[in-house]
Amino acid sequence: MKKKGILVVVSGFSGSGKGTIMKRLLADHADTYALSISATTRSPRPGETHGQEYFFVSREEFEEMIRQGALIEYAQYVNHYYGTPRNYVIEQLEQGRDVILEIEIQGALKVKAAYPDTLLLFLSPPGAKELKRRLVDRGTEEESVIASRLSRAWQEAQGVENYDYFVINDDLEECVQEVHSIIRNEHARVARNHVLIETIRAELRNFAKGE
Repeated sequence: MKKKGILVVVSGFSGSGKGTIMKRLLADHADTYALSISATTRSPRPGETHGQEYFFVSREEFEEMIRQGALIEYAQYVNHYYGTPRNYVIEQLEQGRDVILEIEIQGALKVKAAYPDTLLLFLSPPGAKELKRRLVDRGTEEESVIASRLSRAWQEAQGVENYDYFVINDDLEECVQEVHSIIRNEHARVARNHVLIETIRAELRNFAKGE
């Protein structure tokens, strides 16, 4: 019996290493995971390609997607829209892949409300000073944007309790393995195996009757 995939939302402060960890999971377990590519109205960063890291669209295009109901969720973050296209996610789940959404907390809670079985993971550096260091060392943003991201991180920290797991990204290899283990273990939850359990019960009932 082919199991349906699990919808996994990975959130974290900007600079927590979400993107790096997602890429490693996909590289190490290509047949297990599918990364949902978000649509966004922000401009590409150096090295980012349309259709790989994000679908880069205009504000007008994004708002048309909203009107058509083509997004599982969407939110505004630092003056830009971000959203998750619906069709690709549903397709991959039905094929048995675990679909990872890399989105912020506002969108994560919308997904959880629409799909209660969603697994929510929150990634964080070991401390606030390390978070600031990573943002500065990235060298891709002005001081005002870094200050805005740190302010946003303070707001996001108030909602961490809504998540199922809190994972520290201090050592990349350890963090990748921990996230993978959490998702693998989630497949064994009784709540996710009702159909299989009922099938086994029915077979055992037949054996008990001597059939």
